Amino acid sequence: MRILFVLLFSIAACPAFSARALSVTEYPSIQAAINTNPNVMLFVPPGIHRIEGAIHLTTEGSGLYGPGTIEQTAPGSTIITVENTALVRIEGITLTRSPALEPARGAGLFIHNSKLVEISGVRVVDHHARDAAIEVRNSRQVTIRDSLIRNYKCIAIDDRTASPLYGYAFRAIDGTGILVSGSTGTVIESNRIIEDRLLPTRAAMEQYKLGEVTIRPDEKGKLMPQEAWDKNYVSNWHQGSAIVVTSPRDTHHTIIRGNYLQNCAQGIDIHSDHVVCTDNIVDHGMMGVKMTHGSRNIIVANNLLTHIDLWGILVNPGAASEHAVAATEGSQAKAGNHDSGITITNNQITDYGYGHEYWNWGGKHADAGGSRAISLMGKQLEENPNLSDILIQGNMVYDSGRDGVMVDGALVQEGPRYRFALFVEYAPDDQHFPKNVRVSDNLFHPGREAVSNVALPGLE
Repeated sequence: MRILFVLLFSIAACPAFSARALSVTEYPSIQAAINTNPNVMLFVPPGIHRIEGAIHLTTEGSGLYGPGTIEQTAPGSTIITVENTALVRIEGITLTRSPALEPARGAGLFIHNSKLVEISGVRVVDHHARDAAIEVRNSRQVTIRDSLIRNYKCIAIDDRTASPLYGYAFRAIDGTGILVSGSTGTVIESNRIIEDRLLPTRAAMEQYKLGEVTIRPDEKGKLMPQEAWDKNYVSNWHQGSAIVVTSPRDTHHTIIRGNYLQNCAQGIDIHSDHVVCTDNIVDHGMMGVKMTHGSRNIIVANNLLTHIDLWGILVNPGAASEHAVAATEGSQAKAGNHDSGITITNNQITDYGYGHEYWNWGGKHADAGGSRAISLMGKQLEENPNLSDILIQGNMVYDSGRDGVMVDGALVQEGPRYRFALFVEYAPDDQHFPKNVRVSDNLFHPGREAVSNVALPGLE
């Protein structure tokens, strides 16, 4: 007993095992607490802690934890920046912006050039910005888990004038929950990303003049929609993603698992290689899961997509994809950037077309574009590689309309709201379209026109 008492006394007396939390309120500011205590996890107690500029975590092993709320009052600043460091942890705290900031500029939580960073149980609420609520850039082995992002969108101008392919700008609902670029080994797991403030309704379109072209080029860009050129209007005014993983040549080996995403434009947007996207729920969105701009070796499995209004799962060889280039005198070889090697397995798409914006897509008129539960597209530009090597197996596209669906308090029983359960953009002898597509063991309820627009082995 005496030996045990001495041991306990020794542990209690050691600062490394002290039970007293080192609180940020013991210093003039949160940043002062961090600067005074490098390499230490600091406690953020209950209450609102207002800041007038970004908090910077730049030393290894540092971090913040606790039940407190950090409120950013500077409109053009991130809330927390983690930069040029490693082994930082942020746990439990809430990040928000002053209600007067509409919209804000800068990410909520920005992780740059860092490794082995852990974000757990963090809440980012009322971010209201085009910049992501949580952004990871040029980093390695960052984990974001068990966190909540709520009401992250804003009304903005989507400016595409810098690209000669587009050359125009328009009014939009915009905003992104989690953005990853130039990073490897990222884990995005068991988060909730929810928007219940700015929804893509007809009333919102009219109120904010969404889709109105604000800058028009002298000549129509190759990828400028015809309606934008003819009518100074675009339909795709709901922009941003709940989760986007981009920089296809630099971002790879990413896990996106078990997240709940609600009321998004694009649920999960992948422009990357070597991605596992599994066990996620996307409820209400323009799109469920999208892969484009050079997405290679992707597993999309066991996801549930409900109330999607345009594309449930879309694979599209975007403008950024390109063939490999051999070395020549004065230039180095360049690897290809292909959309290929993708497995789409055991996903379920249901309640299709019963979201907030079907009226803007397939619900416009009987021949409206889109309205495809699973869609494989042709290349956008002549120089893009074909989409290739796609396995579609064990998926279900369920016609909820046949069972009766509640819409605005009324029971609606009708045919499917998708045109095809599977659409493969195709024309005989045309080299632009998807190659080596394998389809087997799916359960696809027929769409308004058919199960599929093409006959493929294994597709009834």
